[in-house]
Amino acid sequence: MRRAVIAGGWRTPFVKAGTDFADADVLELASAATAETLARSETPSSSIDEIVYGNVSRPVAYHNLAREIVLALGLPTSIYASSVGMACASACVAITDAADHIAVGTANAVLAGGAESLSNVPITYSPKLARALVAASQARTLPRKASSFAHIRLGDLAPVAPGIRETSTGLTMGESAERMAGINAIGREAQDRWSLRSHQRAAAGWDDGRLAAEVVPVFRHGAVVRTDTHIRRDTTLERLASLRPVFDRAHGTITAGNASPLTDGAATVLLLSEERARAEGRTGLVAIRSYAYAAVDPADQLLIAPAYAIPIALSRAGLALGEIGLVEMHEAFAAQVLSTFQVLERNGVGAIDQERVNVMGGSIALGHPFGATGARVVTTLANEMRRRGTQFGMATVCAAGGNGAAIVLELLA
Repeated sequence: MRRAVIAGGWRTPFVKAGTDFADADVLELASAATAETLARSETPSSSIDEIVYGNVSRPVAYHNLAREIVLALGLPTSIYASSVGMACASACVAITDAADHIAVGTANAVLAGGAESLSNVPITYSPKLARALVAASQARTLPRKASSFAHIRLGDLAPVAPGIRETSTGLTMGESAERMAGINAIGREAQDRWSLRSHQRAAAGWDDGRLAAEVVPVFRHGAVVRTDTHIRRDTTLERLASLRPVFDRAHGTITAGNASPLTDGAATVLLLSEERARAEGRTGLVAIRSYAYAAVDPADQLLIAPAYAIPIALSRAGLALGEIGLVEMHEAFAAQVLSTFQVLERNGVGAIDQERVNVMGGSIALGHPFGATGARVVTTLANEMRRRGTQFGMATVCAAGGNGAAIVLELLA
């Protein structure tokens, strides 16, 4: 089969929900990242075969966000576009779907990525009120419209609050992370140390220009948003230790400081067939060598599935864990990252050299727009592999529902 290579990837700044991008909807963010990826990779839009895009909290107005990107940017209307969703690993699915299409020859150039506007989460009505509204919209006379609401009570008027909660267990993501911390004996100090590390490395990545090279400015109301806004340069272990647990106030270890924050942002990756990339004279090609998805029981360790996807992806790549020179691992929670290390070692996959993990920080410091994170970790990994001349790298992302992704990349000669 043909190989898909990553020819480039760019993203918007990742900013705190409710701030700089509060009035920017998900299409605006996705369009910004995609337009800049086309421009900076010097790729004519007429040569794009399709767009695959991830999004989790889908706006009612956009049934297919990927297709809306095509139309909003004025790209050729012949570009096929599909939207995908697998919670926090949505952009991973977009990227591996794109790679598969290139591998089997149905595409030569695909834009893949994801976006999230957690400032603008769709708010739903109670089912009873929703049915009444539909009935009223279909009624032809004013009395019939009014009668549609005859059985509505005051309590039916309250909107359904959005939440990151597992339908199968009733537990929030944070409550599930507390469970993982308990099962694997991951203490508060270890979590806070990992979080501090994330902020320190992210700050260094911005200071030396590595992260800045991946981020495109977004213009809002006469101002320019240029940088990620979650990084805490002045945080210390003592400050992190002073934060109160959020999900289990009496005995918990998960705080706002050792968890990824609610974030707005988008990220897009350009994938080409190796043949086309070489014909165009592109260098520093990073191929998708293998990938794997795995799943676990959400009632056990909700976010541990990457520990099971990793050995499958390594086997498909014909590699051992020790041959992986760099790892980008999504940091939903510090407890989840440290639990993944433990389970990999416990299951005989091997011990990860932590110095090779998230060398420019992770989601705790950089932020986590659900639909975009997979594209962010793949872009950062590919860029750092090029800079260091690292032959093999791996990106992993956990996801709600007990899913997990692992993608192995290879720097080609």
